[in-house]
Amino acid sequence: MPNERVRKLRTAIGELGAEAMLVTNGVNRRYLTGFTGSAGVVLVTASDAVLLTDFRYRDQAPAQAAGFTVVEHGPNVYDDVAGLLRKWGVSSLLFEERDVNYATYAVLKEKFGSTELKVSGGAVEKIRMIKDESELAIMQEAADLADRTFSHILPFIKPGVSEADIALELEFFMRSHGATSTSFETIVASGERSALPHGVASDRIIGRDEFVKLDYGAYYKGYCSDITRTVVVGRPSAKHREIYDIVLEAQLHTLENLRPGLTGREGDALTRDVITRYGYGEYFGHGTGHGLGMEIHEAPRLSRTEDTILTPGMTVTVEPGIYLPGFGGVRIEDDVVMTDDGIKILTRSPKELIVLD
Repeated sequence: MPNERVRKLRTAIGELGAEAMLVTNGVNRRYLTGFTGSAGVVLVTASDAVLLTDFRYRDQAPAQAAGFTVVEHGPNVYDDVAGLLRKWGVSSLLFEERDVNYATYAVLKEKFGSTELKVSGGAVEKIRMIKDESELAIMQEAADLADRTFSHILPFIKPGVSEADIALELEFFMRSHGATSTSFETIVASGERSALPHGVASDRIIGRDEFVKLDYGAYYKGYCSDITRTVVVGRPSAKHREIYDIVLEAQLHTLENLRPGLTGREGDALTRDVITRYGYGEYFGHGTGHGLGMEIHEAPRLSRTEDTILTPGMTVTVEPGIYLPGFGGVRIEDDVVMTDDGIKILTRSPKELIVLD
């Protein structure tokens, strides 16, 4: 598996007119090598693949980084990288401009001497957009855990319980059933706070006759899941049902019509056009979805500005919403993977309006 990823990276290096690439981003390092340690860089050429890390990982790195030469670097890892570049006669090197700050760039310029530094343009991230079968299997497990968590949490949601208590129970269940952590800071937003798209859990006490929006995910075996469901505690009003039904219609319409060959912009329009037709377009201010995988937000996006063409193997969220200040909001979100002729939905929790007494 790592060798196939390195093979794809070598192709990208050649297409970008370079002889090697230095990978400094921790997520990309893990993706290429399988190494889960917290420090190290990867150097890839047409014939070599090296993981440089420190003495703490003397045993771990060789065990995890199959197919890589593991080098225990000295006090400054870039001195060791410079030595390899000189040894191999590398004249042009890609670096991760999205990860390297200016101070580090200055160090690279100084230590790498005559080796030309070129931006990688997110070369590894572009490879990561297309998930392989092993990745998709883990992502399905992460989605299954998110679904089990939703079933678990419903009996806990009731008047008199705080949002923070619900978030704690969500997180405890995921961690106790295999998650390393949450994919992001858990959102539990009730009543008027449900109109906050990213209303992380607060001390607010859940009341009656109001929305409770849950947005959470499990970080599991290095991959993220991300699900949102909105329920009503007490008796839903006509307005509650109206906006819930619109968001559900928009989400289902997108799930039925999303397919390879569309751009992210066209995918976004599938939800946005429905919500706008009902007169709530101004209350849906974020994109329809985002890529996810080893990180909770990856390329591609489903948004009004995204021209990336959706391709089989890409994983994205579909999460339309309506947010009415002073009243409340609804978001419904699923994780999906693009297939050859449509999508496969990874998260399967029920989406009909759930009313909790």
